[in-house]
Amino acid sequence: MKPIVYMEAMNWLRSKPAFEELCARYPVEWEAVQQEIAVIAKRGIAAELKAYLGRLSVQAAQNQARHGQRKKSLEASLSDAIHSYMAHEAVKKLCLTSLNADAGVKKGKLRFNWFNGFIIQNLLFSKGLERKPASLFWFRLWWPLLWQKKRLMPLVQPKGIYCFYSRALIVALKTLIASRSCLEIAAGDGTLTRFLQTEGVALTATDNHGWKNAVNYPEWVIQQDARAALAAYAPEVVICSWPPAENDFERDVFNTPSVQLYIVIGSRHQIAFGNWKDYQQQSTFALEKNEKLGAWLLPPELGSAVYLFSRKPLS
Repeated sequence: MKPIVYMEAMNWLRSKPAFEELCARYPVEWEAVQQEIAVIAKRGIAAELKAYLGRLSVQAAQNQARHGQRKKSLEASLSDAIHSYMAHEAVKKLCLTSLNADAGVKKGKLRFNWFNGFIIQNLLFSKGLERKPASLFWFRLWWPLLWQKKRLMPLVQPKGIYCFYSRALIVALKTLIASRSCLEIAAGDGTLTRFLQTEGVALTATDNHGWKNAVNYPEWVIQQDARAALAAYAPEVVICSWPPAENDFERDVFNTPSVQLYIVIGSRHQIAFGNWKDYQQQSTFALEKNEKLGAWLLPPELGSAVYLFSRKPLS
């Protein structure tokens, strides 16, 4: 490494580049930081993380102060600087600011230890159990570090949460729906409608409010069963996330003349959702399992899937 190349890299680092760009440019250092943070987190001692960041800062400063002109010295100095900056930014992005807090003392969060809880809360929720469109970039970086990930769905499913929607999925659904009239049936707490409305999609959320003991229904999720909603709104697009298995309302979607597209979010396992008997017996819609859209549902271990029913052209 030449001195001029070293200085260019250091000046770029001092400009505080975007964390995504930093990780993409230096994947080896990022892998090392991930592993180091994971080892510390598994011991559950928050003070160790603070000490770890301190050591990196001191080491980077010392190497920069005494680096010579030799290639190995320059490379080591740059690597230490990248390593330190990356680790500090990673922790800051995860909102791990209470570094002296006791593990397990956090209130209002999911029941994880402090490390898993902070990551999951920041990846998937805006506050409490209110979901947000998840960033695929951050999810794919941090999800592999979690060793308590299997606790997530058992904790949230009793509240009517069966999956999490990535920002990429919401944008793709917006493109699919376009300017057509849209209706969400069995909308639950209306999360999917809320995300799509934020993107400018005009749609209405309806639900029969049958899960009042578990789901907090916002006022704007209209209390209406699917059959009545389909008749009232005559939508061109219908969307339903995790329709109950063997339900008796999806057949009404296929029997509604205005519907051109029915989007179903469910599982790769047919027994887990939807009325597959009605899916297979209807003949007016072509069924497609969209792998790309399904890959944007989270978490991947859940095996979620997206199915598109498109009305066949008249022969």
